[in-house]
Amino acid sequence: MRVLGFMTGTSLDAVDMAIVETDGEAILSFGPAGERKLDPATRASIEAAIEAARGWPWDAPPPAAFAAAAEAVAEAHRAAATAFLAAQGVHADEIDLVSVHGQTVLHEPPTANRASGRTVQLIDAQRLADALGLPVAHDFRAADVAAGGQGAPLAPAYHGALVRWSGLEGPVAVLNLGGVANVTLVLPDGALEAYDTGPANGMIDLWVQARTAARCDEDGALARAGRIDDGVLAAYLAHPYFRTQGPKSLDRFDFSLEPVAPLSLEDGAATLTAFAAESVALGLRSLGRRPARVIACGGGRLNPALMHAIRERLPMRVQTAEAVGWRGDSIEAEAFAYLAARTARGLPISFPATTGVRAPITGGRIVRPS
Repeated sequence: MRVLGFMTGTSLDAVDMAIVETDGEAILSFGPAGERKLDPATRASIEAAIEAARGWPWDAPPPAAFAAAAEAVAEAHRAAATAFLAAQGVHADEIDLVSVHGQTVLHEPPTANRASGRTVQLIDAQRLADALGLPVAHDFRAADVAAGGQGAPLAPAYHGALVRWSGLEGPVAVLNLGGVANVTLVLPDGALEAYDTGPANGMIDLWVQARTAARCDEDGALARAGRIDDGVLAAYLAHPYFRTQGPKSLDRFDFSLEPVAPLSLEDGAATLTAFAAESVALGLRSLGRRPARVIACGGGRLNPALMHAIRERLPMRVQTAEAVGWRGDSIEAEAFAYLAARTARGLPISFPATTGVRAPITGGRIVRPS
């Protein structure tokens, strides 16, 4: 299948897109990739949905803000797809399937007191399918959560395929530095182990947005100008999350900015960057086997302060996705293209050692133009 995959992350920056040809097992070829920035109105609609989600009781109907955001996200994807395909000279009839992750506004994994969690990725998939005249795969996490899994991370199946495509030897760890960081251990026999290690860009972004007009710590400049508050860092690392074994997952709001509130802008950025790096190091030490190398992808790989802090704390080689021939900005969009092909074939997309689900299960739903 030739699949056009989309991903919108918690940074609310852009719609990422990539075309992958795959049978859901091997990567057969890579098509073009790109992004389209979210406009302020779409971002505002999503932010309203996120705020509504944070106060949404379990026994209440979905907030009205969800529907408005789902429409806005669908329109952003339609505009992105239309412009992208035209720019690349790709006709819609050359695409077999469109895959959309949707915009995460809530992620609450199961707990000791709650057998199943809830996770919400907003997009009006039917609206998008009708607009593009193509089938659309979506809602990839719900089946896993309903079956008692964490619902995240879901990219490990694709990480394994990428490692096979690259011919990399030895245990390889793929580290995704998004709003939350997650790691996938790919063993030589193809077995996978994965979990969220802790916050990555998400807390740093929220800190910068709360104090400045910027949306992130560009080039890690603020963190490099600040000093780490060891007391605040120790308090963050004392969180029970770091004493539990994987599989496990997080929402980017699971850790508060309150501990860094008394700090300067620069010291807060330095402390949160150190927290992200320390949690990555803890996560890597908890893996079943020590990887021979770590390959970093996601937006955090472009933050020199964060990458330096991670390299300081890890004993093995840490490379960026580009160093091994991967498209670092497109991996998550590629991943959901790959997962959609697996959905179409009924192949599993989550596994006991990646989300904690009892048995490998498929997930996602496919809607067709009406």
